Amino acid sequence: MIEIENLSKSFTLHNQGGAVIPVMQGAQLSVGRGECVALVGASGAGKSTLMRMVWGNYLAASGSIRVGGVDLVTAAPRDILALRRETLGYVSQFLRVVPRVPTVDVVAEPLLTLGTPLAEARARAETLLARLNIPRRLWSLSPTTFSGGEQQRVNIARGFVHPYPALLLDEPTASLDAANREVVLTLIEEAKSRGAAIIGIFHDESARARLCDRLVDVTGFTPGAAA
Repeated sequence: MIEIENLSKSFTLHNQGGAVIPVMQGAQLSVGRGECVALVGASGAGKSTLMRMVWGNYLAASGSIRVGGVDLVTAAPRDILALRRETLGYVSQFLRVVPRVPTVDVVAEPLLTLGTPLAEARARAETLLARLNIPRRLWSLSPTTFSGGEQQRVNIARGFVHPYPALLLDEPTASLDAANREVVLTLIEEAKSRGAAIIGIFHDESARARLCDRLVDVTGFTPGAAA
């Protein structure tokens, strides 16, 4: 479902005379349906860089990233947007939404963009908000006013409201209490059971042990790592 081959990435520092800094070279990764793979490695090793490349925010220097048959390295922007709507979900650590939009509509938006009727989309959003213990009195308010933990749970609800065939998860259990952590772990297990291919960053070692089929150390993809 997710196929990464010979992937390389560098950053150009335009404010430092155009210096080119290679950050990834020869990355290889394959994630099948129903499989969860954790990216591991020291801080700065490239876990988030690789995740952002799979999401299409960072452009690769070479290689390929295929998700459901679409190569994000060569795909047109409209094709990447279509992939995000239908196939590839992403739960980041931070909630970024338009202010003043009610929480229930923030969560329902991925369904609405796919043409799901408003009532059905909101009902599915409400089910997830309830499951993630967001109080009903908050559903009509903007999540921009919520606590960090509440915003994280809204972000998770938004990422799981549509059954994406592929998912990217960036620290999905960070800062959650035990009860809500269990809800999130169960949601991820359910996604695996329905066949989602998942790449995650989990600093929570017990979560990794419970969810992940393999660990991939991205340090091996860092230029000069072998030395």
